[in-house]
Amino acid sequence: MPKPIRPVLLLALLSLLLSACHKPHPATIAITHATVIDATGAPPKSNSTVLIDGTQISAVGPDSSLKIPSGARVIDATGKFLIPGLADMHIHLTGAGEPAGSREFILPLLIANGITTVRDMGGDVAQLKKLKKEIDTGDQLGPQIFFTGPYLDGNPPYFQPSIIVQTPAEAAAAVHKLKSEGVDFIKVQSGLKPDAYFAIAEAAHKENIRFVGHVPDSISAAQASDAGQASIEHLTGILLACSSREAELRQQQLNPPPRKETPRQTSLRQRVWQQAVLDTYSPEKAKQLYAKFIANHTWQVPTLPLLIELAFLTSATDRANDPNLKYIPPNLRKIWKQGRAESLANKTSGDFLLRAKLAEASLKAVGDMHAAGIPIMAGTDSTAPNLVPGFALHDSIADLVRAGLTPMQALQAATSRPAGFLGRDNEQGAITRGQRADLVLLDANPLADIHNTEKIHAVFLKGKYLDRAALDALLTRAAQFAAKL
Repeated sequence: MPKPIRPVLLLALLSLLLSACHKPHPATIAITHATVIDATGAPPKSNSTVLIDGTQISAVGPDSSLKIPSGARVIDATGKFLIPGLADMHIHLTGAGEPAGSREFILPLLIANGITTVRDMGGDVAQLKKLKKEIDTGDQLGPQIFFTGPYLDGNPPYFQPSIIVQTPAEAAAAVHKLKSEGVDFIKVQSGLKPDAYFAIAEAAHKENIRFVGHVPDSISAAQASDAGQASIEHLTGILLACSSREAELRQQQLNPPPRKETPRQTSLRQRVWQQAVLDTYSPEKAKQLYAKFIANHTWQVPTLPLLIELAFLTSATDRANDPNLKYIPPNLRKIWKQGRAESLANKTSGDFLLRAKLAEASLKAVGDMHAAGIPIMAGTDSTAPNLVPGFALHDSIADLVRAGLTPMQALQAATSRPAGFLGRDNEQGAITRGQRADLVLLDANPLADIHNTEKIHAVFLKGKYLDRAALDALLTRAAQFAAKL
Protein backbone atom coordinates (compact mmCIF):
# COMPACT_ATOMS: atom_id res chain seq x y z
CA MET A 1 0.00 0.00 0.00
CA PRO A 2 1.51 3.36 -1.02
CA LYS A 3 2.42 5.81 1.70
CA PRO A 4 0.24 8.96 1.92
CA ILE A 5 1.83 12.18 0.67
CA ARG A 6 2.76 14.43 3.58
CA PRO A 7 1.16 17.91 3.62
CA VAL A 8 4.51 19.72 3.25
CA LEU A 9 5.42 17.66 0.20
CA LEU A 10 1.93 18.16 -1.25
CA LEU A 11 2.29 21.95 -0.96
CA ALA A 12 5.67 21.80 -2.65
CA LEU A 13 4.28 19.78 -5.56
CA LEU A 14 1.33 22.15 -5.96
CA SER A 15 3.72 25.11 -5.98
CA LEU A 16 5.81 23.53 -8.74
CA LEU A 17 2.71 22.79 -10.83
CA LEU A 18 1.40 26.32 -10.47
CA SER A 19 4.75 27.89 -11.34
CA ALA A 20 5.05 25.66 -14.41
CA CYS A 21 1.64 26.75 -15.67
CA HIS A 22 2.18 30.44 -15.01
CA LYS A 23 4.39 32.39 -17.39
CA PRO A 24 5.72 35.46 -15.58
CA HIS A 25 5.49 38.80 -17.35
CA PRO A 26 8.81 40.15 -18.62
CA ALA A 27 10.42 42.50 -16.13
CA THR A 28 9.70 46.19 -16.62
CA ILE A 29 12.55 48.30 -17.97
CA ALA A 30 12.76 51.89 -16.77
CA ILE A 31 14.89 54.30 -18.80
CA THR A 32 15.42 57.27 -16.50
CA HIS A 33 16.85 60.80 -16.81
CA ALA A 34 16.79 60.63 -20.63
CA THR A 35 16.21 63.45 -23.08
CA VAL A 36 13.37 62.12 -25.22
CA ILE A 37 13.21 63.14 -28.89
CA ASP A 38 9.92 61.53 -29.87
CA ALA A 39 10.08 62.40 -33.62
CA THR A 40 6.67 64.08 -33.56
CA GLY A 41 8.32 67.46 -34.05
CA ALA A 42 7.83 68.37 -30.39
CA PRO A 43 10.81 69.87 -28.55
CA PRO A 44 13.11 67.41 -26.75
CA LYS A 45 11.93 66.51 -23.26
CA SER A 46 14.79 66.35 -20.76
CA ASN A 47 14.71 64.49 -17.43
CA SER A 48 12.24 61.95 -18.80
CA THR A 49 11.45 58.37 -17.88
CA VAL A 50 10.24 55.74 -20.33
CA LEU A 51 8.76 52.48 -19.01
CA ILE A 52 8.81 49.35 -21.16
CA ASP A 53 6.63 46.36 -20.33
CA GLY A 54 7.38 43.38 -22.52
CA THR A 55 7.41 44.56 -26.12
CA GLN A 56 5.62 47.88 -25.63
CA ILE A 57 6.13 51.30 -24.12
CA SER A 58 3.81 51.51 -21.11
CA ALA A 59 4.48 55.07 -19.96
CA VAL A 60 6.42 58.21 -20.84
CA GLY A 61 6.75 61.24 -18.62
CA PRO A 62 8.92 63.45 -16.45
CA ASP A 63 11.16 61.66 -13.96
CA SER A 64 9.24 63.31 -11.14
CA SER A 65 5.83 62.07 -12.28
CA LEU A 66 6.45 58.39 -13.00
CA LYS A 67 6.75 55.79 -10.31
CA ILE A 68 9.17 53.02 -11.18
CA PRO A 69 7.59 49.61 -10.49
CA SER A 70 9.23 47.41 -7.92
CA GLY A 71 11.69 45.00 -9.51
CA ALA A 72 12.08 47.03 -12.69
CA ARG A 73 15.42 47.07 -14.44
CA VAL A 74 16.59 50.69 -14.26
CA ILE A 75 18.80 52.14 -17.01
CA ASP A 76 20.24 55.51 -16.10
CA ALA A 77 20.26 57.61 -19.27
CA THR A 78 21.65 60.79 -17.78
CA GLY A 79 23.18 62.91 -20.55
CA LYS A 80 21.77 60.65 -23.27
CA PHE A 81 19.13 61.09 -25.97
CA LEU A 82 16.35 58.63 -26.76
CA ILE A 83 14.93 58.42 -30.30
CA PRO A 84 12.57 55.93 -31.98
CA GLY A 85 14.08 52.95 -33.75
CA LEU A 86 15.23 53.75 -37.29
CA ALA A 87 13.77 52.46 -40.55
CA ASP A 88 15.60 51.78 -43.82
CA MET A 89 12.85 52.03 -46.41
CA HIS A 90 14.86 50.62 -49.31
CA ILE A 91 17.09 47.63 -48.72
CA HIS A 92 17.78 44.17 -50.18
CA LEU A 93 18.23 41.62 -47.42
CA THR A 94 18.96 38.73 -49.77
CA GLY A 95 21.21 40.68 -52.12
CA ALA A 96 24.53 39.55 -50.68
CA GLY A 97 24.96 36.52 -52.89
CA GLU A 98 24.86 33.84 -50.19
CA PRO A 99 21.82 32.62 -48.22
CA ALA A 100 23.61 32.94 -44.89
CA GLY A 101 24.56 36.55 -45.51
CA SER A 102 21.33 38.01 -44.27
CA ARG A 103 21.62 36.33 -40.90
CA GLU A 104 25.37 36.48 -40.45
CA PHE A 105 26.27 40.03 -41.40
CA ILE A 106 23.35 42.10 -42.77
CA LEU A 107 20.98 41.72 -39.82
CA PRO A 108 23.70 42.22 -37.16
CA LEU A 109 24.87 45.39 -38.93
CA LEU A 110 21.31 46.73 -39.07
CA ILE A 111 20.60 46.16 -35.38
CA ALA A 112 24.01 47.51 -34.32
CA ASN A 113 23.09 50.70 -36.20
CA GLY A 114 19.71 51.10 -34.53
CA ILE A 115 17.63 49.95 -37.50
CA THR A 116 14.52 48.19 -36.23
CA THR A 117 12.33 48.26 -39.37
CA VAL A 118 13.16 47.64 -43.03
CA ARG A 119 11.31 47.58 -46.33
CA ASP A 120 12.92 45.00 -48.59
CA MET A 121 12.57 46.23 -52.17
CA GLY A 122 13.34 43.14 -54.20
CA GLY A 123 14.15 39.57 -53.24
CA ASP A 124 13.04 35.96 -53.16
CA VAL A 125 9.65 35.58 -51.43
CA ALA A 126 10.42 32.21 -49.83
CA GLN A 127 13.71 33.43 -48.33
CA LEU A 128 12.17 36.66 -47.09
CA LYS A 129 9.16 34.93 -45.53
CA LYS A 130 11.46 32.47 -43.77
CA LEU A 131 13.64 35.29 -42.48
CA LYS A 132 10.62 37.30 -41.34
CA LYS A 133 9.17 34.30 -39.52
CA GLU A 134 12.44 33.62 -37.70
CA ILE A 135 12.53 37.23 -36.53
CA ASP A 136 8.85 37.40 -35.58
CA THR A 137 9.10 34.21 -33.50
CA GLY A 138 12.30 35.36 -31.77
CA ASP A 139 14.53 32.67 -33.30
CA GLN A 140 16.56 35.33 -35.12
CA LEU A 141 17.53 38.80 -33.95
CA GLY A 142 16.54 41.33 -36.58
CA PRO A 143 14.30 44.22 -37.60
CA GLN A 144 10.68 43.79 -38.57
CA ILE A 145 10.44 43.23 -42.31
CA PHE A 146 8.05 44.51 -44.95
CA PHE A 147 8.78 43.29 -48.48
CA THR A 148 7.88 43.32 -52.17
CA GLY A 149 9.26 40.03 -53.45
CA PRO A 150 10.56 39.87 -57.04
CA TYR A 151 10.56 42.82 -59.42
CA LEU A 152 8.01 43.20 -62.19
CA ASP A 153 10.02 44.18 -65.26
CA GLY A 154 10.21 44.06 -69.01
CA ASN A 155 12.16 41.64 -71.18
CA PRO A 156 15.02 41.32 -70.53
CA PRO A 157 14.76 42.31 -66.86
CA TYR A 158 17.33 44.59 -65.28
CA PHE A 159 17.82 42.45 -62.15
CA GLN A 160 16.90 39.13 -60.61
CA PRO A 161 14.66 37.85 -59.18
CA SER A 162 12.15 39.26 -61.67
CA ILE A 163 8.81 38.39 -63.19
CA ILE A 164 8.62 39.48 -66.82
CA VAL A 165 5.42 41.38 -67.56
CA GLN A 166 4.56 42.34 -71.13
CA THR A 167 0.77 41.99 -71.35
CA PRO A 168 -2.25 42.91 -69.20
CA ALA A 169 -2.87 39.21 -68.54
CA GLU A 170 0.69 38.75 -67.29
CA ALA A 171 0.32 41.86 -65.13
CA ALA A 172 -2.86 40.60 -63.50
CA ALA A 173 -1.38 37.14 -62.93
CA ALA A 174 1.85 38.48 -61.42
CA VAL A 175 0.12 40.89 -59.05
CA HIS A 176 -2.38 38.24 -57.95
CA LYS A 177 0.37 35.69 -57.37
CA LEU A 178 2.48 38.03 -55.26
CA LYS A 179 -0.51 39.28 -53.27
CA SER A 180 -1.50 35.67 -52.50
CA GLU A 181 2.07 34.96 -51.35
CA GLY A 182 1.83 37.70 -48.76
CA VAL A 183 3.97 40.53 -50.11
CA ASP A 184 3.34 44.00 -48.68
CA PHE A 185 3.91 45.91 -51.95
CA ILE A 186 4.39 45.32 -55.66
CA LYS A 187 7.75 46.53 -57.05
CA VAL A 188 7.93 47.94 -60.60
CA GLN A 189 11.20 48.23 -62.49
CA SER A 190 12.71 50.43 -65.18
CA GLY A 191 12.27 48.17 -68.21
CA LEU A 192 8.47 47.98 -68.19
CA LYS A 193 6.66 49.19 -71.31
CA PRO A 194 3.73 51.60 -70.83
CA ASP A 195 0.94 49.07 -71.46
CA ALA A 196 2.45 46.60 -69.00
CA TYR A 197 3.08 49.29 -66.37
CA PHE A 198 -0.45 50.68 -66.47
CA ALA A 199 -1.86 47.14 -66.40
CA ILE A 200 0.15 46.49 -63.22
CA ALA A 201 -1.25 49.70 -61.74
CA GLU A 202 -4.79 48.58 -62.55
CA ALA A 203 -4.21 45.08 -61.20
CA ALA A 204 -2.71 46.43 -57.98
CA HIS A 205 -5.72 48.68 -57.50
CA LYS A 206 -8.10 45.74 -57.99
CA GLU A 207 -6.08 43.58 -55.59
CA ASN A 208 -5.98 46.44 -53.05
CA ILE A 209 -2.19 46.44 -52.78
CA ARG A 210 0.09 49.42 -53.34
CA PHE A 211 2.81 49.40 -55.96
CA VAL A 212 6.17 51.12 -55.54
CA GLY A 213 9.56 51.32 -57.22
CA HIS A 214 11.19 52.87 -60.26
CA VAL A 215 9.55 55.15 -62.79
CA PRO A 216 10.05 53.08 -65.97
CA ASP A 217 12.20 54.69 -68.65
CA SER A 218 9.26 54.68 -71.07
CA ILE A 219 6.87 56.85 -69.03
CA SER A 220 7.03 60.11 -67.12
CA ALA A 221 7.14 60.64 -63.37
CA ALA A 222 3.88 62.57 -63.70
CA GLN A 223 2.22 59.56 -65.37
CA ALA A 224 3.51 57.26 -62.62
CA SER A 225 2.07 59.53 -59.98
CA ASP A 226 -1.29 59.71 -61.76
CA ALA A 227 -1.30 55.92 -62.04
CA GLY A 228 -1.12 55.68 -58.24
CA GLN A 229 2.48 54.66 -57.65
CA ALA A 230 2.83 54.99 -53.88
CA SER A 231 6.55 55.70 -53.69
CA ILE A 232 9.23 56.61 -56.22
CA GLU A 233 12.73 55.29 -55.54
CA HIS A 234 16.10 56.89 -56.35
CA LEU A 235 14.45 59.99 -57.87
CA THR A 236 13.96 57.93 -61.05
CA GLY A 237 12.57 60.13 -63.80
CA ILE A 238 12.33 63.24 -61.66
CA LEU A 239 15.20 65.36 -62.99
CA LEU A 240 14.08 64.49 -66.52
CA ALA A 241 10.48 65.40 -65.64
CA CYS A 242 11.69 68.88 -64.64
CA SER A 243 13.21 69.49 -68.08
CA SER A 244 11.56 71.78 -70.62
CA ARG A 245 12.60 69.19 -73.25
CA GLU A 246 11.37 66.15 -71.31
CA ALA A 247 9.62 64.31 -74.18
CA GLU A 248 12.48 64.88 -76.62
CA LEU A 249 15.15 63.77 -74.16
CA ARG A 250 13.15 60.69 -73.19
CA GLN A 251 13.03 59.60 -76.81
CA GLN A 252 16.79 60.08 -77.07
CA GLN A 253 17.22 57.89 -74.01
CA LEU A 254 14.95 55.17 -75.37
CA ASN A 255 16.41 55.21 -78.90
CA PRO A 256 20.22 55.30 -78.83
CA PRO A 257 22.08 55.44 -82.16
CA PRO A 258 21.94 52.14 -84.09
CA ARG A 259 25.65 52.25 -84.85
CA LYS A 260 28.07 50.34 -82.67
CA GLU A 261 29.77 52.57 -80.11
CA THR A 262 32.96 52.28 -78.13
CA PRO A 263 32.58 52.55 -74.33
CA ARG A 264 34.00 56.07 -74.50
CA GLN A 265 31.53 57.09 -77.22
CA THR A 266 28.65 55.78 -75.13
CA SER A 267 29.96 57.66 -72.12
CA LEU A 268 30.24 60.91 -74.10
CA ARG A 269 26.72 60.52 -75.49
CA GLN A 270 25.32 59.93 -72.00
CA ARG A 271 27.28 62.94 -70.74
CA VAL A 272 25.74 65.19 -73.39
CA TRP A 273 22.28 63.85 -72.51
CA GLN A 274 22.74 64.38 -68.76
CA GLN A 275 24.06 67.90 -69.30
CA ALA A 276 21.01 68.66 -71.42
CA VAL A 277 18.74 67.49 -68.60
CA LEU A 278 20.48 69.91 -66.22
CA ASP A 279 20.60 72.79 -68.70
CA THR A 280 16.88 72.58 -69.48
CA TYR A 281 15.66 72.54 -65.86
CA SER A 282 12.33 74.37 -65.65
CA PRO A 283 11.21 75.72 -62.26
CA GLU A 284 7.64 75.86 -63.57
CA LYS A 285 7.67 72.20 -64.64
CA ALA A 286 9.14 71.23 -61.27
CA LYS A 287 6.41 73.16 -59.49
CA GLN A 288 3.70 71.43 -61.53
CA LEU A 289 5.24 67.99 -60.94
CA TYR A 290 5.54 68.50 -57.20
CA ALA A 291 1.94 69.71 -56.98
CA LYS A 292 0.91 66.47 -58.69
CA PHE A 293 2.93 64.41 -56.20
CA ILE A 294 1.15 66.12 -53.33
CA ALA A 295 -2.30 65.68 -54.89
CA ASN A 296 -1.65 62.00 -55.59
CA HIS A 297 0.13 61.28 -52.28
CA THR A 298 3.28 60.14 -54.11
CA TRP A 299 6.04 59.59 -51.54
CA GLN A 300 9.76 59.77 -52.26
CA VAL A 301 12.64 57.52 -51.18
CA PRO A 302 15.60 59.25 -52.86
CA THR A 303 18.30 56.84 -51.55
CA LEU A 304 20.83 59.65 -51.74
CA PRO A 305 23.79 57.44 -50.71
CA LEU A 306 23.15 55.32 -53.81
CA LEU A 307 23.26 58.39 -56.04
CA ILE A 308 26.22 60.09 -54.39
CA GLU A 309 28.37 57.01 -53.75
CA LEU A 310 27.53 54.91 -56.80
CA ALA A 311 25.54 56.48 -59.63
CA PHE A 312 27.41 59.80 -59.50
CA LEU A 313 30.67 58.45 -58.07
CA THR A 314 33.75 60.65 -58.43
CA SER A 315 37.34 60.23 -57.36
CA ALA A 316 36.57 62.65 -54.50
CA THR A 317 33.61 60.66 -53.17
CA ASP A 318 35.14 57.19 -53.65
CA ARG A 319 35.21 55.25 -50.36
CA ALA A 320 37.70 52.60 -51.38
CA ASN A 321 39.26 52.72 -47.90
CA ASP A 322 36.05 52.80 -45.89
CA PRO A 323 36.88 50.94 -42.64
CA ASN A 324 33.36 49.51 -42.58
CA LEU A 325 34.24 47.36 -45.60
CA LYS A 326 35.65 44.87 -43.09
CA TYR A 327 32.06 43.78 -42.49
CA ILE A 328 31.50 42.91 -46.15
CA PRO A 329 32.32 39.34 -47.29
CA PRO A 330 35.22 39.23 -49.76
CA ASN A 331 33.15 37.95 -52.69
CA LEU A 332 30.81 40.92 -52.36
CA ARG A 333 33.67 43.32 -51.65
CA LYS A 334 35.36 42.15 -54.86
CA ILE A 335 32.23 42.95 -56.88
CA TRP A 336 32.04 46.39 -55.27
CA LYS A 337 35.71 47.09 -56.01
CA GLN A 338 35.32 46.07 -59.62
CA GLY A 339 32.23 48.26 -59.96
CA ARG A 340 34.05 51.28 -58.54
CA ALA A 341 36.99 50.72 -60.86
CA GLU A 342 34.75 50.49 -63.94
CA SER A 343 32.80 53.56 -62.89
CA LEU A 344 35.96 55.64 -62.47
CA ALA A 345 37.89 54.26 -65.45
CA ASN A 346 38.57 56.52 -68.43
CA LYS A 347 36.73 59.42 -66.84
CA THR A 348 37.90 62.99 -67.25
CA SER A 349 37.68 65.89 -64.85
CA GLY A 350 34.72 67.04 -66.95
CA ASP A 351 32.94 63.74 -66.31
CA PHE A 352 33.46 64.09 -62.58
CA LEU A 353 32.33 67.71 -62.63
CA LEU A 354 29.08 66.69 -64.33
CA ARG A 355 28.53 63.91 -61.80
CA ALA A 356 29.03 66.38 -58.96
CA LYS A 357 26.45 68.67 -60.58
CA LEU A 358 24.00 65.79 -60.91
CA ALA A 359 24.46 64.96 -57.23
CA GLU A 360 23.84 68.60 -56.28
CA ALA A 361 20.77 68.72 -58.54
CA SER A 362 19.46 65.59 -56.80
CA LEU A 363 20.00 67.13 -53.38
CA LYS A 364 18.22 70.29 -54.52
CA ALA A 365 15.29 68.30 -55.89
CA VAL A 366 14.87 66.54 -52.55
CA GLY A 367 15.02 69.83 -50.67
CA ASP A 368 12.52 71.44 -53.04
CA MET A 369 10.12 68.50 -52.79
CA HIS A 370 10.31 68.54 -49.03
CA ALA A 371 9.70 72.30 -48.97
CA ALA A 372 6.66 71.75 -51.21
CA GLY A 373 5.23 69.28 -48.70
CA ILE A 374 6.06 65.97 -50.39
CA PRO A 375 6.82 63.27 -47.78
CA ILE A 376 10.39 61.97 -47.90
CA MET A 377 11.67 58.72 -46.39
CA ALA A 378 15.22 57.59 -45.72
CA GLY A 379 16.56 54.57 -47.59
CA THR A 380 19.86 53.22 -48.87
CA ASP A 381 19.55 50.41 -51.45
CA SER A 382 22.02 48.30 -49.46
CA THR A 383 23.52 45.87 -50.43
CA ALA A 384 24.19 47.74 -53.67
CA PRO A 385 27.90 48.50 -54.17
CA ASN A 386 29.54 50.87 -51.67
CA LEU A 387 26.52 50.86 -49.34
CA VAL A 388 27.42 49.02 -46.13
CA PRO A 389 24.17 47.84 -44.49
CA GLY A 390 23.24 49.81 -41.39
CA PHE A 391 25.96 52.42 -41.68
CA ALA A 392 24.56 53.64 -45.01
CA LEU A 393 21.28 54.66 -43.37
CA HIS A 394 23.10 57.20 -41.20
CA ASP A 395 24.60 58.58 -44.44
CA SER A 396 21.09 58.77 -45.88
CA ILE A 397 19.80 60.73 -42.89
CA ALA A 398 22.77 63.11 -43.03
CA ASP A 399 22.32 63.55 -46.79
CA LEU A 400 18.75 64.69 -46.17
CA VAL A 401 20.11 67.46 -43.97
CA ARG A 402 22.49 68.38 -46.80
CA ALA A 403 19.42 68.57 -49.02
CA GLY A 404 17.81 71.15 -46.74
CA LEU A 405 15.81 69.22 -44.17
CA THR A 406 16.32 70.13 -40.54
CA PRO A 407 17.84 67.44 -38.30
CA MET A 408 14.38 66.81 -36.82
CA GLN A 409 12.84 66.42 -40.29
CA ALA A 410 15.64 64.10 -41.39
CA LEU A 411 15.11 62.05 -38.23
CA GLN A 412 11.39 61.87 -38.99
CA ALA A 413 12.24 60.58 -42.48
CA ALA A 414 13.69 57.49 -40.77
CA THR A 415 11.10 57.13 -37.98
CA SER A 416 7.62 58.64 -38.03
CA ARG A 417 7.37 59.06 -41.81
CA PRO A 418 7.98 55.35 -42.52
CA ALA A 419 5.50 54.45 -39.78
CA GLY A 420 2.88 56.59 -41.48
CA PHE A 421 3.61 55.15 -44.92
CA LEU A 422 3.33 51.62 -43.54
CA GLY A 423 0.05 52.48 -41.83
CA ARG A 424 1.57 51.78 -38.43
CA ASP A 425 1.86 55.23 -36.89
CA ASN A 426 -0.26 54.08 -33.96
CA GLU A 427 2.22 51.27 -33.32
CA GLN A 428 5.69 52.63 -34.05
CA GLY A 429 7.75 55.60 -35.14
CA ALA A 430 7.37 57.73 -32.00
CA ILE A 431 7.92 57.41 -28.25
CA THR A 432 4.46 57.25 -26.71
CA ARG A 433 2.46 54.84 -24.60
CA GLY A 434 1.31 51.73 -26.46
CA GLN A 435 3.97 51.90 -29.17
CA ARG A 436 6.32 49.08 -29.99
CA ALA A 437 9.43 49.38 -27.81
CA ASP A 438 11.90 49.98 -30.64
CA LEU A 439 14.24 52.68 -29.39
CA VAL A 440 17.80 53.96 -29.82
CA LEU A 441 19.74 55.57 -26.98
CA LEU A 442 22.36 58.04 -28.21
CA ASP A 443 25.38 59.54 -26.47
CA ALA A 444 24.88 62.94 -28.13
CA ASN A 445 22.08 65.13 -29.44
CA PRO A 446 21.14 64.41 -33.09
CA LEU A 447 19.32 67.75 -33.34
CA ALA A 448 22.59 69.58 -32.66
CA ASP A 449 24.49 67.45 -35.20
CA ILE A 450 22.69 64.86 -37.29
CA HIS A 451 25.83 62.71 -37.35
CA ASN A 452 25.16 61.99 -33.69
CA THR A 453 22.68 59.33 -34.80
CA GLU A 454 25.82 57.23 -35.24
CA LYS A 455 26.80 57.58 -31.54
CA ILE A 456 24.69 54.68 -30.34
CA HIS A 457 24.84 53.72 -26.68
CA ALA A 458 22.10 51.06 -26.71
CA VAL A 459 19.23 49.69 -28.79
CA PHE A 460 15.84 48.42 -27.62
CA LEU A 461 14.44 45.94 -30.13
CA LYS A 462 10.83 45.06 -29.38
CA GLY A 463 11.67 45.62 -25.71
CA LYS A 464 14.90 43.62 -25.76
CA TYR A 465 17.76 45.68 -24.33
CA LEU A 466 21.03 45.57 -26.26
CA ASP A 467 23.76 47.57 -24.54
CA ARG A 468 26.97 48.77 -26.17
CA ALA A 469 28.72 45.51 -25.41
CA ALA A 470 25.96 43.52 -27.10
CA LEU A 471 26.04 45.81 -30.14
CA ASP A 472 29.83 45.49 -30.37
CA ALA A 473 29.41 41.72 -30.24
CA LEU A 474 27.09 41.93 -33.27
CA LEU A 475 29.69 43.94 -35.16
CA THR A 476 32.40 41.46 -34.21
CA ARG A 477 30.23 38.61 -35.42
CA ALA A 478 29.73 40.32 -38.78
CA ALA A 479 33.44 41.01 -39.16
CA GLN A 480 34.33 37.42 -38.27
CA PHE A 481 31.83 36.08 -40.79
CA ALA A 482 33.33 38.27 -43.51
CA ALA A 483 36.89 37.31 -42.57
CA LYS A 484 36.35 33.56 -42.68
CA LEU A 485 34.85 33.44 -46.19
